[in-house]
Amino acid sequence: MRKLLLFKEIYVEAFRDWTFRILTKYFKVYTWFCFALLMIVIYAFIYRVSTGFAFA
Repeated sequence: MRKLLLFKEIYVEAFRDWTFRILTKYFKVYTWFCFALLMIVIYAFIYRVSTGFAFA
């Protein structure tokens, strides 16, 4: 039982910081993805306004 608890402690200690790193990178990628989508929407809106699209 002691070996199992020792193994668990080593495992938890080894991967404790990984979740923070993964979440940090995930949110950075998600932020850039949302920014790119927003730029596409703004470009499409400006293109439609400049070509005289009727928003009816």
